[in-house]
Amino acid sequence: MTDRELYCDVCEGVQPFEAPPCADGHGADCPELICTGCGAAVLIATFAFHAPRLRARPRPPAHRRAA
Repeated sequence: MTDRELYCDVCEGVQPFEAPPCADGHGADCPELICTGCGAAVLIATFAFHAPRLRARPRPPAHRRAA
């Protein structure tokens, strides 16, 4: 189990948090942590995403008028 010190809302202070045995196979990188002081659970949501590329808008076709 790994130890991390985080602020616990229930204990109202910094407490060590442990990652419980993970059934999902995350191992030490499990996003679920448990406060060793009171047992409150937290979920650390860390993810990355790619921002969409901005594309230039195509110009509308020019309207031609008959002479």
